[in-house]
Amino acid sequence: MVILTSVLTTGALTLTACGSRDDSGDKSGDSGDGTTLTIGVDAPLSGENSTTGLGIQYGAQIAVDDANKNNWVPGVKFKLKALDDKAQPATGQSNATSLTGDKTVVGAVGPLNSGVAQTMQQVFASANMVQISPANTAPELTQGKNWQTDKKRPFKTYFRTATTDELQGSFAAGYAYNGLKKKKAFVVDDKQTYGAGLAKIFNEQFKKLGGKVVATDHVNTGDKDFGSLVTKIKNSGADLLYYGGQYDESALITKQLKDAGVKIPLFGGDGMFASTYIEAAGKPAEGDLVTAIGVPADTLPAAKQFIQTYKDKGYKGDYGAYGAYAYDATTAIIKAVKAAADANGGKLPSDINDLRSKVVDGVQKSDFEGITGKVSFDQYGDTTNKQLTVYQVEKGAWKAVETGTPDDLQ
Repeated sequence: MVILTSVLTTGALTLTACGSRDDSGDKSGDSGDGTTLTIGVDAPLSGENSTTGLGIQYGAQIAVDDANKNNWVPGVKFKLKALDDKAQPATGQSNATSLTGDKTVVGAVGPLNSGVAQTMQQVFASANMVQISPANTAPELTQGKNWQTDKKRPFKTYFRTATTDELQGSFAAGYAYNGLKKKKAFVVDDKQTYGAGLAKIFNEQFKKLGGKVVATDHVNTGDKDFGSLVTKIKNSGADLLYYGGQYDESALITKQLKDAGVKIPLFGGDGMFASTYIEAAGKPAEGDLVTAIGVPADTLPAAKQFIQTYKDKGYKGDYGAYGAYAYDATTAIIKAVKAAADANGGKLPSDINDLRSKVVDGVQKSDFEGITGKVSFDQYGDTTNKQLTVYQVEKGAWKAVETGTPDDLQ
């Protein structure tokens, strides 16, 4: 079967035909003149964060496959270019350079980690190419480093379908204090952009509600022995441990905490929301909690086919955390390409830089029903979908126990 690809010559899209396969391994394409555009994905596809990273990759892949199958943009076929950042900021920056240098790429989905995003934003902005993360939650990415006092959008090319830590941390604090009736929290973070920011917001909001933060501490990513930390928590009298960071360290912390006889729940953010956390911690994870963006994908009628496809394809990773949000992020890019073509008499702009610019504008104007709900962005590039969910480990699986917005729990 023939698939049509585009080659860039002096900035113009030229149409040629050749045989190819998309990243899913499925042949796609129709005979005739047309063009193939690439959507980049950056996420940790190997290593300890790969469970959620692969969920992002394959969520985007399903959107690309749906666009091609249903001819969302007549005359255009899409393919995915997935790059592994290994959760390393320097690697993410290199990947961003690679994607912007590929003159068939019209936009990128990712990354997973906020710290990685910080190194990528300027690269995409310099190329005027859209970047949509389904997972980043650090407020400063969209609202600037002084976001608490003076919100200013740093990059018009950066968007996200995930809500921010400002809301996630407040939602967790509200549920801990008013839902769980916890009064004394011990707060720990991993010193990273995401973890430290999330812990700081929880800390502030928990105290504002009337709770007491009995102590704070920090760990390093990659640490394995948390004996000293466990002793501090045990002696603090805390009835809750709040952790800002990923599942790698938190799974070990909760196991060592419970093994030491400290039977208090560990509560974290969406960086812990993966089956890997439960698998690594085992029975000690029972009763632990996380907040995650949006509402459970398996409760959304629009996501039913997406979930079935993910399972039928046998894709690795976990779609539950960000897969559906990666699907909607990818769809937003594809719809922006269609808008650019529609505004140009049904043809793509001949210059790739012009097309990228128009895709940025099109994503800003997004307004459609995605599989996670309404997809649109505010003046900062943040999603207008502010829904969050608290999940708790029950009988070895994450179970949704509360859904809403931070205001619902104040």
